[in-house]
Amino acid sequence: MTEKNTDTNKANAGTLYIVATPIGNLGDITQRALDTLKLADKICAEDTRNTRKLLTHFGIQGELQALHDHNERHKVNAIKNWLDTGENIALVSDAGTPLISDPGYHLVSELGDQGYKIVPIPGVSAIITALSIAGLPTDRFTFEGFLPAKNVGRNKALQANLKEPRTQVYYESSHRIAVTVEAMLDIFGATRKVVLARELTKMFEQIYRGDLAGLQRWISEDDTPQKVHQKGEFVLMVSGHIEETESDDVNSSTEALLKILVDELPVKQAASLAAKITGRKKNELYKQAMLLKGK
Repeated sequence: MTEKNTDTNKANAGTLYIVATPIGNLGDITQRALDTLKLADKICAEDTRNTRKLLTHFGIQGELQALHDHNERHKVNAIKNWLDTGENIALVSDAGTPLISDPGYHLVSELGDQGYKIVPIPGVSAIITALSIAGLPTDRFTFEGFLPAKNVGRNKALQANLKEPRTQVYYESSHRIAVTVEAMLDIFGATRKVVLARELTKMFEQIYRGDLAGLQRWISEDDTPQKVHQKGEFVLMVSGHIEETESDDVNSSTEALLKILVDELPVKQAASLAAKITGRKKNELYKQAMLLKGK
């Protein structure tokens, strides 16, 4: 924590540390995160009550400052003043990595533009944690965060992702998980592969693997006494759209049609009629018809 900004205009300024904290299991916190929180002059937290519990658990006595969606823009100047006096500031969210669907974007953007030193203290992220056990392609994926709360906005966002070929990752809350899955079922289709991670790293962690039709049943037909399938925090991962491509070979149903037609019609006429019926290319069907005629 003794490291200072080397920018000539900010040589004596403190550092802003972006500190990742556990998403459930407190044992997942890193030693570097603990050291940073202990030595920080001030800790800016999304919810000071939640962060106080975390600090108390690890015996850290830090000065907490609230920084959330409603006050972030107004807090920037105060934080700059603290940094200018040489104080080191730690930014945390309620859980996971700050700025990932959490406050901090405006603060980091403005301080970065003005040359303040910003240091990441990496750790748990629900996105990466969920993807690591999903079994879906992770070489390329999109993070969609929380979908709009209203039906119109939600459906519009999902419709825009209908043909997205990459794995899609969504966050969802307990009171909207059922309607979100139902909307996905309607738009993406029943057979789209999906993985749902509920309460990751916590005592009642659950992972559902299957398709959207099965997930909708799993949620709606929950026979547990507390209906836990709709409780907690969710990471919902949807497989990407696979574009259907025509095979180089005529499929079996088209071949069966061609067999009937070439027995009754000249090859050229049979291929032309089959093309109109199936929508396939006439020259492709002509070649297949010639094979069936033995020519």
